[in-house]
This record gives sequence, structure tokens and C-alpha cells, in this order.
Amino acid sequence: MDYAKVSQEINNIVGDNVKLLAQLFPSAVKDGQVDFEALKEELGQFEEVDKEKYELNWAGKQDAKKKAQEDVYNRTLNYIESDSKNPETTGNLYIEGDNLEVLKLLRQNYYGAIKMIYIDPPYNTGKNYIYRNDFSVKEKEYLEQIGELDLNGGKLTANLQTSGRFHSNWLSMMYPRLRIAKDLLSKEGVLVVAIDENEQATLSIILKDVFPESSYEQVCVSVVHNPRGQQGVNISYVNEYLFFIFPNDGNKYLADFPKEEVDSRTLRDSGTESDRTDARSCFYPFYVKDNKIIRIGDVPADNFHPASCNVIQPDGSMEVWPMTDEGDEKKWRYARQSVDTIFEKLEPKMGRNSIQIIFNKDQGTMRSVWSNARYDSSEYGTKLLDKLIGGAPFTFPKSLYAVYDCVKAATKSDKDAIVMDFFSGSATTAHAVMQLNSEDGGNRKNIMVQLPENLDEALLRSGDAKTKTQISTAIKFLDSIERSHTLCEIGKERIRRAGEKIKEEVEVTNAQLKIGEEPRQVPDIGFKVFRTADTNIKWNLYDMLGQLDTSAMTHTPDLADFTMGFKDVDVVYEVMLRQRDVPLSSTLETMTDIGNRTYLYGSAYLVCLETEITEDLIDKLAALDPLPIKFIFRDSAFKDDINLKDETFRRLKNLIERNSGLEKKSYAVEFI
Repeated sequence: MDYAKVSQEINNIVGDNVKLLAQLFPSAVKDGQVDFEALKEELGQFEEVDKEKYELNWAGKQDAKKKAQEDVYNRTLNYIESDSKNPETTGNLYIEGDNLEVLKLLRQNYYGAIKMIYIDPPYNTGKNYIYRNDFSVKEKEYLEQIGELDLNGGKLTANLQTSGRFHSNWLSMMYPRLRIAKDLLSKEGVLVVAIDENEQATLSIILKDVFPESSYEQVCVSVVHNPRGQQGVNISYVNEYLFFIFPNDGNKYLADFPKEEVDSRTLRDSGTESDRTDARSCFYPFYVKDNKIIRIGDVPADNFHPASCNVIQPDGSMEVWPMTDEGDEKKWRYARQSVDTIFEKLEPKMGRNSIQIIFNKDQGTMRSVWSNARYDSSEYGTKLLDKLIGGAPFTFPKSLYAVYDCVKAATKSDKDAIVMDFFSGSATTAHAVMQLNSEDGGNRKNIMVQLPENLDEALLRSGDAKTKTQISTAIKFLDSIERSHTLCEIGKERIRRAGEKIKEEVEVTNAQLKIGEEPRQVPDIGFKVFRTADTNIKWNLYDMLGQLDTSAMTHTPDLADFTMGFKDVDVVYEVMLRQRDVPLSSTLETMTDIGNRTYLYGSAYLVCLETEITEDLIDKLAALDPLPIKFIFRDSAFKDDINLKDETFRRLKNLIERNSGLEKKSYAVEFI
């Protein structure tokens, strides 16, 4: 019997694309292969076709496309429990590793599941280091290629402006990451990319390449993040740019964008044509009690004249008319028949001598320039971060509120959204998500991905005195909390401290609540830490003849299946990376009633790592209620008992299919 095996392959990106193509053009895909001539005909291209078209080309583009489609082999994510916070309850992740590798490792788990991706990639200034793409090359080989040790693991490479491939290197780095990011975004997902003037134009075109205009809309706004400007340059830049990419089925994704600020004003009209006689339908009373507008009165007869602008009523409320303190009868800015539409934006406020009705007008139109003082990277980026951790190796980290407003705009209608940042840096995005959740009661989850850049190496590499000071301060801070000298440790500590600060703020607010006011909830301020690593599983268990190495299984069963130093929990996570729609934040419990090495993941996937399978163990598994949707065993645990393996496969498969209702599975038992 052929048994289903856990695939060593995580992604089959080309195969997935062929399936999508077959859905659109069935006649162009035959026996799983693309008939390119038929595809051209489907697209209306016959005989000679003009090869010139609007697109961005660069040296290395074809290789970048290949990188986007390649799977990642013999790599995995190991769970770092000691660095995690509230791991049993959190839905947040912090992943240390090269982001292209991580995106591919997460592709199955989060395919089409991310509501928003915010990234602030390395700007192509000629001074910054950029991510390399070939993480499969061993470190020694890589160092020989570039001739220097840059960072921990050799993951970054200099992109000097003198290089003939200056722009091409940056584009080749960005392209495959954007392609995989597109797979992770949900149907209503929003991508936000921050960039400066160096690559603004090319980024716009590459985004249109990955997210075509036929399906996506692109909006670019300018953010005034450095109002003091840069010193010592001919043109002092005060701004950078945010690209927003979202499905082109309407502007609902822009509904909560920051708008032009407009001051509130009194509802009572003033100036010319502001008298009662100028618009009789605009003269009517408001009734105020306990600092709230409780109702709105009707327009009175023309011969009715209130005694004053504020009249006390028998029920204790105050009748408020659009009159001056001197008794002049004015009018409200809105007629009685339309004022109900703005009722929620009105509030009473005590003036010098009488109660006034204040109209908290909506902010104005959305603008392509964001110039709110809260976007200042110095005040709400550098200084805010410095207060949290006492030193940060960043020049103008993003303003918390610039990222906050982006997250709010993209996820206000989905408070359970997953937000990802795979250039997470100081983890501003995680901070913004927690802050927003604390204020609107949301349960958004965040996934941060960051390369563990070594700060000691960065200090040696830096030639700028200010940057050296920043990095040295950060290293001293990390020493004070006994953490290793990597950028990831800065990001994780920022999340820990920001979360505790938010928790304190919520508790203080709740302690001051008045009777009847709803308390705020402390948001999810935890995170589970994972780190990229070599595989824990010996996928090629079979010898040259295709037979199991029974000798190895008898004497050292674990070393026959797994690599030296493996942990069961990491084997489980590695298997789960190959399952669709199974988040890494799911629960993992040991089924002690069954065995010491049998695990239930996400209440649905059972992974049995016992070294020996017995009939008694199978009986216990079959009695589980509810029944898992999939069972995964070690091939070696059955030794040479083919009958037991066959019986186990049939029995459990039949049980699951019988209990799966309409959601039938093609198989439910797999083997490592």
C-alpha cells in the first residue's frame, strides 16, 4: 500500500501558479503543463506580437523571478521559549532570520491570511547594507564571494553607489520578497511600503509589476517625518513616502486614512446672513442635561421668542437656543431636518456666560501629504524609543503614530486582523498594533520578522560618529539586561517594555472609571519567538535501495529520524510548516494519557513521535473525542510490522473520513 508521506517540500510555487492559470484558461493547461501557444491565443496574441511593453527591467530580474519561485529546503523555524512572552496565550510572533527565507517558510501556514503588511525596507542610499537572496550558500562560501564578514551569518552585503548594479541589486533584493508577500495577503489585504526619494520611482513600477493595475490600486503619500530637514545638503528633504497597495474594488481601504485637520467650531452661525430671519428652519432648541445633548426640539412659530439663549426646564435640562448673550436671535449652521445626521458630532460646552453647542466637524479631505506633528521621527521615533530602552542603534526610526495610522486605516473594519512586518527593525509595527488594540478593543495579531544583525560587527563597519555612538549605547543597554548584541534583541525588548507600559496605562484608566463606563481591556502584549535553523528531520531515511535502515532504527531510533540536538517541539513545528492555514501561534499540548511524545497541535493535528507504535496506543488514538483531522507518525516507529502500519492507516483514515462531514479529506494519516 502507498502511504501518504509528510512532504519535505514546503512550497510548490510554480505548481500553485499553474493551478491558478488553469482556473482562468483551462485550455492552456494540459496534463499539468502549460501550452504557451494556446495561452497566447487565449490572450488574443496571434502570429507576430510586438515585444515592446511598459515594464521595469534591470540586470538580474530573471534571476530575481527564479528566487521568488524556489522553495526553501532543509530549513525550518525553531521555537525559542526562553525569549517568548506569554507563549501559552499570545497570538503574536517574533521571527529571527532572513526575511525571504522566513516568508517562504510561512507561506503554507499564512497563505492568503494576512490583512496588512507594513514594511520599511533598507533605503538604497549607497551606505546601507541590503539583504542577499541566496541564503542556501554556506557562510564560508558566501564570505569568499563577497570578501568580508558583514553580519551574523553573512546575510547582508554592501550596495555601494559606485557599483554598476547599484539600483539592480536593490531591485533584485526587493522583488522576490514582494512576490511572496503577495501570496500571504488576503483578498482584501493592504500592503504599505515606506521609502525615500532614492528609489521612489522604481519602487512604484516594481509594485505595479507584482500588483498589476488591472487588479490593484496604488496610492503614494508624502509623510513629513523630519520637519527640521537634513543638514548639509543642497535640498533639505523633510519627507519620505508611503506606497499603499490594495484591491481596486473601491476606496473603502482609504476610508480611515488621516485627513486634513479642521478645528471644531460652534454650531451657532456668525457673520453675514447669520440671523434667525435668514433661515427660519435653522432656529430650534437643543436640550442639555448632565453635560449631554438629550434631544433636539422643533422649529417654533415665527412669533415665538425665547427669553434667553439658555432656559432651564422643569426636568432640570437646559434649553439652548442659537442666541447671543445679549439676546440677539441667530441661527444654527444646519437646518432642523438635517441636523440629526451630525448629532454624534455635537457636544455641549460651557462658554463664558452660557452653554454653547460645539460641532466637532470631521477632519477634512484626505491629502497626499501627511504633516501631522505626531509623524515626527525624532520626537515620536528616536526619543520615544530612547525612553523605552535607553538607547537605540537607529537613525530616525519610524514614528509610532505614522505606523499606527497606517494600521488603523487598513484594519479598522477587521479588529482580528493579522499584521506583518518583515523588515521589523525596532518593532515599531508591533508597538503600533498593541497600542491600537488597547484603544479600540481590537484583537489584532502581529508577526515581526527581523534579521539578527550583529551590532558589534555593525559598530566596526560604521564610519559615522553619530551612528557609532548610537550602536555603542545600544550595546551597553543589551549588556545591562544580559542579552546578545543583535538587532533582534532591541526589537524584542521594545515589545516587552511597550507592552508593559500599555498594560499600566489601561489599568490606570480603568481605576479612574466612573459608574457605568466600560473598562478597557489589556491587549495581547505577548509573543512567541522562532529562529531560522537547519532541518530537524532526516528526510532521506531510505538507503540507496529504497529500503528502511532497520539497523539504525533499532539501536538509535531518534538519530535515524532526526538530526543531532533536535527537540520534539521543533519537529512538530517543522511538520506544521507544511500544513495550510495552521498559524504558528496555535496551542501545542502533550497527550500524556497516550504517551510522553505524542502531541496535539491546534486541537486538530496529532503528531506521534513515540519510538514504537503498539495496538494499545492506536486504540487510545481512535478513542479521542473530538478526533483530530490528521495523524502523523514516524515510519520507523512501526519497525518492520507492515500489518500494524496498514491496519493503523486504514482504521484512522476511515474514522476521520466518517467524522469529517462535508469537509472530506483526501487522506488523514501521514508518515515521517
